[in-house]
Amino acid sequence: MEIRFYSRPNCLLCIEAWMMLQLVKEDVYLDIEEINIEENDEIHEKYVLRIPVIEYKGEVIQEGRIDYPTLLEAFNS
Repeated sequence: MEIRFYSRPNCLLCIEAWMMLQLVKEDVYLDIEEINIEENDEIHEKYVLRIPVIEYKGEVIQEGRIDYPTLLEAFNS
């Protein structure tokens, strides 16, 4: 399952979200593409106030506070 994880360096919520994704990976195979929003002006403008953002099949699954039940449900459906 390929997902995109939008984040940036030194973002505490992003670190927490990354750890949550690692927990979900124990139950569901995930291929995570981590995207640093600081490296692209267009992406930065779109996500700067929303990160961390997890996207699956072109849809945002969750943003901001990331939780295990929501991710697991999204990836199991």
